[in-house]
Amino acid sequence: MFDIEDEDRLITSTRNSEDTQENSLRPKCMSDYIGQDKIKNNLEIYITAARNRGEALDHVLLYGPPGLGKTTLSHIIASEMGSQIRVTSGPAIEKAGDLAAILTNLADDDILFIDEIHRLNRNVEEVLYPAMEDYALDIVIGKGPSARSLRIDLPRFTLIGATTKAGMLTSPLRDRFGVNLRLELYTPEDLSVIVDRSASLLNVEIDSEATYEIARRSRGTPRIANRLLKRMRDFAEVLSEDKRISIELARKGLSLMEVDDKGLDYIDRKLLTAIIDTFNGGPVGLDTISASVGEDSNTLEDVCEPYLMQIGFIARTPRGRVCLPAAYEHLGKRLPEDKLEQIKQFEKEGIIKDEKE
Repeated sequence: MFDIEDEDRLITSTRNSEDTQENSLRPKCMSDYIGQDKIKNNLEIYITAARNRGEALDHVLLYGPPGLGKTTLSHIIASEMGSQIRVTSGPAIEKAGDLAAILTNLADDDILFIDEIHRLNRNVEEVLYPAMEDYALDIVIGKGPSARSLRIDLPRFTLIGATTKAGMLTSPLRDRFGVNLRLELYTPEDLSVIVDRSASLLNVEIDSEATYEIARRSRGTPRIANRLLKRMRDFAEVLSEDKRISIELARKGLSLMEVDDKGLDYIDRKLLTAIIDTFNGGPVGLDTISASVGEDSNTLEDVCEPYLMQIGFIARTPRGRVCLPAAYEHLGKRLPEDKLEQIKQFEKEGIIKDEKE
């Protein structure tokens, strides 16, 4: 069967080759950052208070699905604090010495941004504890009986950690963050503002109806919205005489790219169809689905399932994945009475819960 890599998938929320211009579209200050109003309001208070006291901002943990702006927000925090930002990622810090080199090169009030912080090596994480708590680095020099411990004072810095899997963080690390902020999926209205702003930066003319059409098919994710906008720009360049993205052009382009009105692509629909047609709506195990549709199980679990659960199309049960009534309706398939009764029983037993809770 045909298999597609996640990095080639247009509507994946993880960063891929389509995002070469992503930095140019990122807002540079809090006033330009669209959406996440609760987080912005709280951050403005924390930043103002820290600046008034002349102190470094407390350590910040940003978590939530990929593509929602965690990296962008970290750069904005640095800008609002008037601080330099050093950027790295969990997998890039392979040993404790790598982290020590980064920490000792920081200056007062600098911000260290660690993306995918849940993937830090455990030995590296142990070094991070005193650095976060006491602004000190503990180093053991020598081996055996002659070994001695040396403590190096560090500048007062702010660590911003970003993760898509907060549950994979160890408790000692998570507890050392003073500010914990969860980024939520965006509404189509907020995404419309983002698409309109990005179109202006890209010098693309777009109708308001087309802006909303792109926004509502973007799975609540700014990264996907910007990616779809850039592809619509290509369609407008070739198919539109005035190079403008109209509602008709947007619908035609999105249809050609197989992105439907719920933001699902053919992989999502293939997953849902397999559960409904091949496995009678479920429950069915992930590995079985993976073998049936010819897709990697990690791609299905990390990329497809979170959004499908968020919009109420599938649910996880102890016995496997189940398609919910909304999925049958979206695909134009009839929901058997016995399957509806099974779903109601799962809900009654608390097996199926609202993923937003």
